[in-house]
Amino acid sequence: MASIRKPAVAGTFYPGNADKLGAVVAAYLTQAEAQISEAAPVPKAIIAPHAGYVYSGSTAAAAYARLKPAADVINRVILLGPCHRVAVHGMALSSADAFMTPLGEIPIDGKAALEICGLAQVQVFDASHAEEHSLEVHLPFLQAVLGDFKVLPLVVGDAPPSEIAQVLDILWGGPETLIVISSDLSHFLNYEAASELDRKTCQAIETLSPDDIGHDQACGRFPVKGLLALAKQRGLRVETLGLCNSGDTAGTRDRVVGYGAWAFFEADSKPSHTDTFEEKTRALLDEHGGALLSLAARSISHGLASGKPLPVNLDDLPEALSTPGACFVTLKKNGQLRGCIGSVQAHRAIAADVAQNAFSSAFGDRRFKPLKQEELEELDISISVLSPSSPMTISSEQDLLNQLRPGIDGLIIEDRGKRALFLPSVWEQLAKPDQFLGHLKAKAGMSLNHFSPEFQASRFIAAEISVHGEEAKALWS
Repeated sequence: MASIRKPAVAGTFYPGNADKLGAVVAAYLTQAEAQISEAAPVPKAIIAPHAGYVYSGSTAAAAYARLKPAADVINRVILLGPCHRVAVHGMALSSADAFMTPLGEIPIDGKAALEICGLAQVQVFDASHAEEHSLEVHLPFLQAVLGDFKVLPLVVGDAPPSEIAQVLDILWGGPETLIVISSDLSHFLNYEAASELDRKTCQAIETLSPDDIGHDQACGRFPVKGLLALAKQRGLRVETLGLCNSGDTAGTRDRVVGYGAWAFFEADSKPSHTDTFEEKTRALLDEHGGALLSLAARSISHGLASGKPLPVNLDDLPEALSTPGACFVTLKKNGQLRGCIGSVQAHRAIAADVAQNAFSSAFGDRRFKPLKQEELEELDISISVLSPSSPMTISSEQDLLNQLRPGIDGLIIEDRGKRALFLPSVWEQLAKPDQFLGHLKAKAGMSLNHFSPEFQASRFIAAEISVHGEEAKALWS
């Protein structure tokens, strides 16, 4: 009779009802998929968090959504996570034939277990698995994004990176095998202290530096270090997919837990450079840019008549304009800024975002008085479509300046409640990184020399379309 490891945290860490669980996971994945380029490669390995879904589900989804294109290719998952309940020295296999979640059973890969069970650092120890959540919470995401697959779950205790890397190397396989490392980051610090420590951990992961991850930086530090050691040996490339803490999701900011998601790619995988976003968005604007500019103008005209943005019926629009997108709409009058409002992250259809932000730029930018009818024929309109922002790991202001790419990067800075954004087009007026950053600080209400351990920066790229002069006038006729 088959031995089944039944779920231990269904109904607490995630919904215990199958329908509700499926809906929750699907919602997280849908949100994450909106931020992914179609050309993004499938990772060989991921690091993802294991807290309750309300806290870390969105961060975990950022990693799992990247696996969907390989749903019919990946049929084996090597899943490593730390022990929270019953300690183990080395790594613990389960004697179960399958692990169960409310979404069904997942068979254990017994053949993979046989490949490593003779190693000194590996033992069968069911007590460590019985109540452990660090592995279990990943299973519903895997069930949602993959087809038929087997799993080899390993609870990891105190073990050196070399021993964990040895196990992973034996089980590495080809494209059919996925490595999943389960780990949260800092625990129970205040928001500012946690953010600072988690940025250091992020930098250690990005640079494949296992020795730079200390005891308090990640509960899954042992499996994380093992993966980093092997990733460096195999020449893997790493990409940060998300970094936040419970204070950003569903908790207070006085005592938080950190979460991050990373993807690891083999050398022969196609880099997911932001170029792919720009190419895709440039094609969107080449085909539909005129319609978006017309939509922006009509929303402003509608605002003059009604005081409200133009309602957008997505059923009447091409599918490309109904997909989620984030944009800024910039208005200029006689070459001078007249309004600029936008969205940092995609949260609605790109057409609806353009209509709302055009209206807000004309009537809601607090730096200017509301637009008047007689100004219309003097207006130029620009629409910038933004890529998802990526958090930067920085140790100092000079480090930030060194990383900036003039003419390419848009920048978001934030510290102690003050926040500001510059589009990449601002480089046309502020060509040097120190000028660019200095003016952005002033926009945020920070002093020129301001920097602190809590200072955060994220960058993005954008594709832009504009209309000027007589062409702009034609929009109002």
